[in-house]
Amino acid sequence: MTNLTPNSSFSLTLRLQIPNRVGMLAEVTKAIATSGGNFGQIDLVEQTRATSIREISVDAASTEHAETIVQAVKALPDIQVLDVYDRTFNLHRGGKISVTSRIALKSVSDLAMAYTPGVGRICNAIAENPEEVYNLTIKKNTVAIVTDGSAVLGLGNLGPEAALPVMEGKAMLFKEFAGIDAFPICLATQDTDKIIEAVKNIAPVFGGVNLEDIAAPRCFEIEAKLRQQLDIPIFHDDQHGTAIVTLAALFNALKLVNKSMTDIHIVINGAGAAGIAIARLLRKAGAEKIWLCDSKGILSTSRTDLTAEKSEFAVKAQGTLAGALQAADVFIGVSAPGVLTPEMVRSMAKDAIVFAMANPIPEIQPELIKDEVAIIATGRSDYPNQINNVLAFPGVFRGALDCRAATITTTMYLEAATAIASLVKPSDLNKEHIIPSVFDERVATAVAGAVQHAARQEGIARS
Repeated sequence: MTNLTPNSSFSLTLRLQIPNRVGMLAEVTKAIATSGGNFGQIDLVEQTRATSIREISVDAASTEHAETIVQAVKALPDIQVLDVYDRTFNLHRGGKISVTSRIALKSVSDLAMAYTPGVGRICNAIAENPEEVYNLTIKKNTVAIVTDGSAVLGLGNLGPEAALPVMEGKAMLFKEFAGIDAFPICLATQDTDKIIEAVKNIAPVFGGVNLEDIAAPRCFEIEAKLRQQLDIPIFHDDQHGTAIVTLAALFNALKLVNKSMTDIHIVINGAGAAGIAIARLLRKAGAEKIWLCDSKGILSTSRTDLTAEKSEFAVKAQGTLAGALQAADVFIGVSAPGVLTPEMVRSMAKDAIVFAMANPIPEIQPELIKDEVAIIATGRSDYPNQINNVLAFPGVFRGALDCRAATITTTMYLEAATAIASLVKPSDLNKEHIIPSVFDERVATAVAGAVQHAARQEGIARS
């Protein structure tokens, strides 16, 4: 029996034939509950005098846990399992997005204007004035979501095909939260120069590029070179989206514990794309004592194995994560499940703040330390204080596209983080509410406004 919390990512629907007798449904629900399943919808599909057919949705904690639940129901006498659906797989069948026409074609004249011969006039207008591409095509509201599949979620190097479901999901979030049309571009190469060249070659179609799930350290070079060579916003969400939302949450957490950004000791575990970006943004926000750790411990000046990015944060101190955390005020994890122990947390300073953001399993389960810390946040939706990039990237691109920013800057990140944090009113701020909900409709608008303001202040807005 798993000790993880059931959640919708391991959700299944059981279609059952149940004798139409008092107490039979209760037998089914008891078996599911005893197996640790969490109930969703229960629907009556069909009923006769003798039998009922019901569909019962259940959340499990893993594939193995789901199978345990199914077997528990199958073991019941007189209950027939007609079918079992994995709800997550069913949701993805056929893909999650589609392209639809904005204009109906109902007549010959419609076709003549939308396509040949009328479209030729539009082509000539753009050829004569390339800026017209923003007015006469989809470019001004379209983002490319580009990956090579080398660092998919926390699952590793799965390749471009296996990365596609994540990129489709990202496109849904762009549309749902910011009204942006985004399209997945999964490249069949992990060569840095080829990725850069491919993105440059597709750039005419897109108003911005969201880099996604590209492994460090290549992601740093790819982003930097594309920013140099293209005049549209380039944003690596695994870096900057994570950093923006982490900073927003930390702004509010520090208010609760009455500590200053300049005074606190921050330990970040995970020195890949996200960890480095968080450290850079925290430094810009005023943090002065930041120690990064990777799988070999503290990024120390005595080590000879550090990349250029890791060397930015090398300190004289040496040792393990456990040593780094002694008397630390803040732990930020973008690493691996289970690397943080209750003993390590107890060694931290009074009113410690723990952001255990590894997904889907955090560095430590919140229930193990809920009485040991002032605030805990994770990347999961089934715990309070979800630090989720969807709070940042839709609004960042909405703002950048609307003012036609030539790039996205650190000042924009800082303004976006401040905007997100400000949406939690002081009267609503508490240890289980330091960050807005991902479904708070104010978020994308607030972030977009902050980004546009920063772009105009910096002189990089073109409209």
